Amino acid sequence: MAPVDRSVAVLAYPGMSGFETGIVTEVFGLPRPELDVPWYDLRLCAERPGPVPLLGGASLHSPYGLDVLAAAATVIVAGVPDVHGSPSPELVAALRRAHRAGARLLSICSGAFALAGAGLLDGRRAATHWRYADLLARRYPRVTVDPDVLYLDDGDILTSAGSAAGLDLCVHVVRRDHGSVVANAVARRLVIPPHRDGGQAQFVEAPVAVDPDDDRIANSIDWALAHLAEPLTVARLARQAHMSTRTYLRHFARATGTSPIRWLVEQRVRASLALLETTDAPVGQIATAVGFDAPVTYRHHFTRAMRTSPSAYRRAFRTGVDTVPGARRAGRHDPAERGQGAGT
Repeated sequence: MAPVDRSVAVLAYPGMSGFETGIVTEVFGLPRPELDVPWYDLRLCAERPGPVPLLGGASLHSPYGLDVLAAAATVIVAGVPDVHGSPSPELVAALRRAHRAGARLLSICSGAFALAGAGLLDGRRAATHWRYADLLARRYPRVTVDPDVLYLDDGDILTSAGSAAGLDLCVHVVRRDHGSVVANAVARRLVIPPHRDGGQAQFVEAPVAVDPDDDRIANSIDWALAHLAEPLTVARLARQAHMSTRTYLRHFARATGTSPIRWLVEQRVRASLALLETTDAPVGQIATAVGFDAPVTYRHHFTRAMRTSPSAYRRAFRTGVDTVPGARRAGRHDPAERGQGAGT
């Protein structure tokens, strides 16, 4: 595995939430000697070194300024004081210096406004909290704002949605740097899944219905997860829930916000991740193991969900190999990913 530059800097700003700081500190600042890999060297930086007032009347004191921020290998902007304001010229200059020097830049929630204000998101797709997506798109029309995803990885610049999605992004960065085993261990310590399905649509404000049939839906979901490799139809799931197909469809959508078939596809893609990360099984074999009827169907749904191919995901996240995105893995390649016997 390629060596990792361990320096990480996160911007602290007046009015910052302690949770935003804590996300980054928990992932990159907490010592993890049990993982037996060189961990990160975190610095909290402020535009002006000294006390930084936080929400709730507390404050933190940072001796590090924008010079330290600009020199870090990974720079994180976890939010901005005002989404209607603009980043200061000093912060813009520091972010641009870091980017020119080859730093990896991350934003969490409204932090995308600082990167956009520095011109670093021009011509790129970016994520932010769903509440701010329209505003970000209006203020910075050269940025393609995706309001649905939890985070986006554009190589040297990564953006995420609301604060909790910052955890997903930070664990993703650990996965890029150290592989799936280490990232999964960090996720377990945080008591979060290593990878969350879906996007922000599931969190947009909506009334929550109380459905007396939720238990039956939940039981059918548990059963489906134990039988993913089998042919599953809506009718079969409805029988497990002791409902008619029409009633099941209605109650499933009310309970989950999606359809049974779409949910099944997401679960099958998710189940395939561990097989890609930890085995050498061909893509066609993995497709069958998680319930897809053909490798080409699996590849189609995997690419839609993960925005990459199964083989590219395996090269990036295979345990014990180089995790640099785009790096090709030595050795044989799955014929299904070359279009042989699977279609392209």
